[in-house]
Amino acid sequence: MTTVPEFDDVRPTSAQIGRLHLSGRAGEGIPSVVAAERALLAHARSLKRPLLDITFADTKRFPAPAWALEAFTRAASGGGPSYTPYRGDGEVREQVAASLSGFVGIPIDPETELILTPGSQAALFIALAALLEAGDRVVLADPDYLAYERLIRFLGAEVDHVPLSWSDGAGSIDPDALRLAIGPRTRCIVLSNPNNPTGAVLDDETLRAVAELAVEHDLVVIIDELYARLVYDGRPYLHLATLPGMADRTVTVSGPSKTESLSGYRLGVATAPAPLIDAMEDVLSVAALRAPAYAQWALVHWLRDDAAFLADRVADYERLRDMTVARIAASSVLDVELPGGTAYAFPSLNVDGISDQEVAVALMNDADVIVNPGYQFGPSGRGRFRICFAQEESVWESALERMVSALESLASPVAGRPV
Repeated sequence: MTTVPEFDDVRPTSAQIGRLHLSGRAGEGIPSVVAAERALLAHARSLKRPLLDITFADTKRFPAPAWALEAFTRAASGGGPSYTPYRGDGEVREQVAASLSGFVGIPIDPETELILTPGSQAALFIALAALLEAGDRVVLADPDYLAYERLIRFLGAEVDHVPLSWSDGAGSIDPDALRLAIGPRTRCIVLSNPNNPTGAVLDDETLRAVAELAVEHDLVVIIDELYARLVYDGRPYLHLATLPGMADRTVTVSGPSKTESLSGYRLGVATAPAPLIDAMEDVLSVAALRAPAYAQWALVHWLRDDAAFLADRVADYERLRDMTVARIAASSVLDVELPGGTAYAFPSLNVDGISDQEVAVALMNDADVIVNPGYQFGPSGRGRFRICFAQEESVWESALERMVSALESLASPVAGRPV
């Protein structure tokens, strides 16, 4: 039987900080998601041995393209300014807008409709902060990226979840459920596509329903397309902003941190209607000023000079995805759907009475890996855990074997659990 660490009381310093904690989400006896996460970090430290953190990609096995460091070095060696406008260097924005326009399929004005941010999460924050007031409501897919609900609640708004269904790499939201979730205080809809944590690529019907309802109810949609180039099996991808009426009400968040392994460069990109970009710049000017000036120059090459790099990376990730799904699906106690994109899988443990926290602790104790428990991603994430399969192949194969073995032992009659 795995012992779950005790939790310290959470004493927030402000109401905003308290709302970040998502009280009651993590499970019975656990005060909040933040308390649960801190307990897991403390437990990992207490083991005093190296653990494989599979909450993110191995950027040594999958490094950034050579042009990133070259562009950064040129800028830092006198080729670029130390300070830029809040929304980013003008020349860089021109290059990014041209590349991004070709990728998305709509014209983007580099002066008025694009902003560079210190990471894509900063883009999400400044977009939400520019839109939301206390008491507003936001429609959010369930499950979805762990930071969305925290950001929304931090700003004093409330969340209405709509269930996401996913199978064979595709994701869908029932249009009727989406319509029912929209009320008089709804301000926006927030989605990731491909979805994080499931890896599902939203189908065209879902995106068209989102667009129609956004226009009908005069809503803004924030769509996180950070993984839009990590799509597998030749699957088609529809950009929400290209649908009728959506160019004027969509914030598209993207960037090179995942596909190109540039997370350490702290670069995000957001496109939106000009008035909203102005408001987002106002928030950025008081929150973080600007994206790192020298790093911005790496974006000149992004989407433009990396076709061969992208093809190789997608092929490598696809092989790792297939390895991951095959091994997990072979277990009698685990299920997993094939991800259509991202570098994540979201398996479920098909045994009643075992909490997400117990699963995460068991995987640290008996498999030497760190995962994201499913409760982090929304109410329907319970019973699951997220793993990133973008790891060195031999290391990952061994880790998969340890993980399956650990969870089969956790679920076995020896551990007092029915199989």
